[in-house]
Amino acid sequence: MGKTEELVRWGYEQKCRKAVDSLQKHGFKAVYCANQSEASEYIIAEADSAVTIGFGGSMSIASLGVERALSELGKEILNHASPVLSREEKMEVMRRQLTCDLFLSGCNALTLNGELVNIDATGNRVAAMFFGPRKVIVVAGRNKLVGGTAQQAVERVKGYATPLNAKRLNFNTPCSASGFCNDCNSPDRLCRVTTVIDRRPRMTDLHVLVVNEELGL
Repeated sequence: MGKTEELVRWGYEQKCRKAVDSLQKHGFKAVYCANQSEASEYIIAEADSAVTIGFGGSMSIASLGVERALSELGKEILNHASPVLSREEKMEVMRRQLTCDLFLSGCNALTLNGELVNIDATGNRVAAMFFGPRKVIVVAGRNKLVGGTAQQAVERVKGYATPLNAKRLNFNTPCSASGFCNDCNSPDRLCRVTTVIDRRPRMTDLHVLVVNEELGL
């Protein structure tokens, strides 16, 4: 590791730890992870007693490679993104995710003040983050950190992540063509449900892993 990379990593560590401290003050079970391996190990350990595990369609979670490991441990995987599912089967999996033992999700943005900011097209992912699953683990890479307010986090999501996700998912939106948010009314619009979790929902065992590596968009 070169000196520049070392300094950048140290700088991000301070931001990650600040976010963790803020999250803990807001009642979340927040943990700093130095790398993806630590995050994966945490998830697998927390999944020990889980029978059903839901996946919220997160690139961050996918990059950790835990789905295969959990499947090999005999867990029932509820992943609505599986290409073999019909539309009806996909909807059924999303409904079952709302009452699974463990739900795994990424986060579109995380403020240093400890606010989880997300934008959904359907709302199934954020719904499962609030209430239903016995345990929820949210993973946020250092690239999701925002030093400002929740509103600035929303702007980060709409201005950066959403156009890229629209492109990735082949959605026919203005932003998937231009790369910029147009606040559209397209039938394929992704930005339909905007949420801010600024305190741990009182009936939800919500863990947040803040990882000092870039994960997702």
